[in-house]
Amino acid sequence: MIEQLPELVNADAALVRRGRFVDLTFLVGIGEEGWRIRVESGRIASVERQVSPMVGHRFALRAPAAEWDLFWQQIPPPGSQDIFGLLKRRVMQAEGDLQALWSNMMYFKDVLAAPRRRSRAAVHERSTPHIEPIVGRYLHLDIEGRAHRVYFEEAGQGIPLLCLHTAGSDGRQYRALMNDAEITRHFRVVAYDMPWHGKSSPPAGWRDEEYRLTSDGYVAQIVAVADALGLDRPVAMGCSIGGRIVLYLAHRRPDRFRCVIGLQSAAYTDPYYDLQWLHRPDVHNAEACGGAVSGLIGPHSPDKERWETVWHYMQSGPGVFKGDLFFYTADGDMRGKLHEIDNKRCPVHLLTGEYDYSATPDATREVARAIGTEPTIMKGLGHFPMSEDPQTFLTHLRPVLEKIRAAG
Repeated sequence: MIEQLPELVNADAALVRRGRFVDLTFLVGIGEEGWRIRVESGRIASVERQVSPMVGHRFALRAPAAEWDLFWQQIPPPGSQDIFGLLKRRVMQAEGDLQALWSNMMYFKDVLAAPRRRSRAAVHERSTPHIEPIVGRYLHLDIEGRAHRVYFEEAGQGIPLLCLHTAGSDGRQYRALMNDAEITRHFRVVAYDMPWHGKSSPPAGWRDEEYRLTSDGYVAQIVAVADALGLDRPVAMGCSIGGRIVLYLAHRRPDRFRCVIGLQSAAYTDPYYDLQWLHRPDVHNAEACGGAVSGLIGPHSPDKERWETVWHYMQSGPGVFKGDLFFYTADGDMRGKLHEIDNKRCPVHLLTGEYDYSATPDATREVARAIGTEPTIMKGLGHFPMSEDPQTFLTHLRPVLEKIRAAG
């Protein structure tokens, strides 16, 4: 696999262009063996076995041979599709000058995955001019005593369905729901950009503070938006940090919400990389954020939707993704509180993609056991089901929405 890299990488003009500023040597450790890979302006100049530890390299990625075998399968098993998945499972070690890795994270990820990447023919879609049924507006409101201008989009009528996007992204992740006539016939689907995200600016004075999302502030924000829009006992559906906060809503405000839908819900997630890399002057913020999440997308996802999901992250403001992860990895710990959620008072529905190594299927099963509900593990999907493969996701969501409709 390693010896194929020069041919595979150098023949990929887009990949070479992405790595055009890379000039270094890095090491891939496979079991007891090491392979030194020399990169010059994005092209693989040489691949050679490491014969002496005295010969230098900028950084090294080491894992057992069996783990690399799984990583290089055409369709890797869940948890093996990305180097971050290997790092989280503690079967890979990253050593050396990691600034060089983080500065070009997506390039190095694609270089290492080149032996299993399927051939990619250029696809240029055509479209008949049409206008989507989505309407976007700005909402002025106070959140925790501060004035905000929040952008939201909506479509449909009926039961309010308030959609909460993932960390570092925005409400565009839910466009497929708002364009689905079957859903919008019975649900008023609303998705807003959290303050600091998407088209929602930070509040005045933001330049003098560091953005940090807290559980108290997150709950207050959601309730304030729901109140300002006049949403009568809406269904709250959130993914990732949104999948965590809906557990807080069911716990703290069960009478304000009809029920909650948790996508990629976990009571707690340990940080599996140093979050400081997401906001440093010597690392491109957009490239780092996109590189951090790209492997969380399921390998079956359509190429167009995969890269659109990554693009949303690459538009995140400096420090915003890192600030959201303060809630995800520190302040928003729900362990020890789940048993206090009354699943009859505020029903909890859980759906998780099998390829998520952040909020894993096992973590969702633990949440379900504590609350007393049954989770749905969505085969082939990853951490962003509603945007990475919306049509497959909707096949899992529709039965849940029908159940909510039937409940009246």
